[in-house]
Amino acid sequence: MPKILMPIGDGTEVLDTFYAYYRLPEDGYEVVVAGPEARLYHTVLHEIPPNSDVPWDITQERPGYHLKASIAFQDLEADDYAGMFISGGRAPEYIRYDHRLLGVTRAIANSGRPIACLCHGIEILSAADCIQGKQVTTVPKCALDAEQGGAIYVDMPCVVDGMLVTGRGYQDNTEVLQQFIKLLNNTCT
Repeated sequence: MPKILMPIGDGTEVLDTFYAYYRLPEDGYEVVVAGPEARLYHTVLHEIPPNSDVPWDITQERPGYHLKASIAFQDLEADDYAGMFISGGRAPEYIRYDHRLLGVTRAIANSGRPIACLCHGIEILSAADCIQGKQVTTVPKCALDAEQGGAIYVDMPCVVDGMLVTGRGYQDNTEVLQQFIKLLNNTCT
């Protein structure tokens, strides 16, 4: 069963992560969850609260489920993975500083294997220098991160550029996963 790398950390967004975590095995892919350490991580729910008496301009963060990373970033080998799925939330803000994660991300991208990315996950791709000249989408507040990485930001639900599939956030999960699985099926057969 081909393996898909899923990097996480505390603050990984629940819906970005768990949809792919359960959806990919339905098509015969094993999701390998990696973190700064092999341990249990806290996920979060991100949304602008509806009907708030005091409106929020940014997303509110609430605790979600827990997810265990079975491998630490330092133990990753890029050749073990057929592709990579990067979810959003707050985790990418700090795991993007892990040089081992960035190296593995860069190796997967440079080898032409599929990568899917939602929301704040673009911060990892930008830090790994994997989006230079690519058309991408992300949550609008991360457009600057995409552009600083040399990408061309477009505000669309899902963008496919070569072997890269990007989405704005969990509301785009279905289309992002459809496109990602299509690329995986084309490269893993």
